[in-house]
Amino acid sequence: MNRRSLYFTAPHETELRTTTFDPAADEVVVETRISAINCGTELLVYRGEVPTELPADKTIDALDGDLSFPLRYGYAAVGEIVSTGRAVTDDRIGQHVFAFNPHESRFATQPDTLVSVPDDLTGETMAILPAVETATSLVLDGRPRVGERVVVFGAGVVGLCTIGVLSAFPLERLVAVDPLSDRREHAQKMGADEAIAPNDLSAVTRNEDGMDLVYELSGRPAVLDDAISVAGYDSRVVVGSWYGIKQAPIDLGTNFHRDRITIESSQVSTLSPELRGRWSKSRRVDTALDQLRTLPVASLITHRIPFTDAPSAYRLLDEGSESPLQVLLTYP
Repeated sequence: MNRRSLYFTAPHETELRTTTFDPAADEVVVETRISAINCGTELLVYRGEVPTELPADKTIDALDGDLSFPLRYGYAAVGEIVSTGRAVTDDRIGQHVFAFNPHESRFATQPDTLVSVPDDLTGETMAILPAVETATSLVLDGRPRVGERVVVFGAGVVGLCTIGVLSAFPLERLVAVDPLSDRREHAQKMGADEAIAPNDLSAVTRNEDGMDLVYELSGRPAVLDDAISVAGYDSRVVVGSWYGIKQAPIDLGTNFHRDRITIESSQVSTLSPELRGRWSKSRRVDTALDQLRTLPVASLITHRIPFTDAPSAYRLLDEGSESPLQVLLTYP
């Protein structure tokens, strides 16, 4: 079968290529209708800011090979099953499904890798599942407690979804920090008590002895210093950002050592070892689906761009001139 696939070919360059694939007997063929761009990870790939020898993703079969150019990437496709292999019952034809698959017009995969789109969720909403699953994982890893003071650095799509999940907890205070005023407005709509600019960090810890739980979700390494600066004694800093090859010096000589601040990474491809006895990836997906039903994620969609014009979507995100949040690619 032929398809059109988006390839990252060099820093700041993408192109659509015609590729072929041969569905196996135990696979189904999905026609893509919508795919969502993860502007954090995908912009790193687009800009050539990732370690090229790193596997694309060991947990997603559709992402084969490493992160060197040229490569197919992306992991948020929603489409319709249009045919099945001889080892799969044809009653699945016509089902609407979500897949962790690169941006391309059609693809083949085994049925157990797919997530059915619930009747009460639209395809556009379902395309945001990875962001909400990441937010769910971040909150599970952060372990917020009743009455705690929490701050989230970075109000991109993942940051905003994390704020939305956190807003359901009985926290004393939930603060968002972002340099863009429109994102600060979004943060308050998602449930933040306050949203401030980075140059007003003194407002975060006013009349307090620091924050209990801090999330660094900006994607900018230098912001980790700001996150540590507002953390209180025996507090936790959860780093959900992936910086790729970007580096910045971190000041661990001021308060970090004496205040016993814990810094830990959170990455959605795996579950925390502390959770694996009770949690599975399927349970986390089910929880994320429940969050999709309650969070106003549709308000995060700012652009819908035809797949045939996909290169312009990455230029838009790279330049940031229109302050994009969630960009969707639409397929005919």
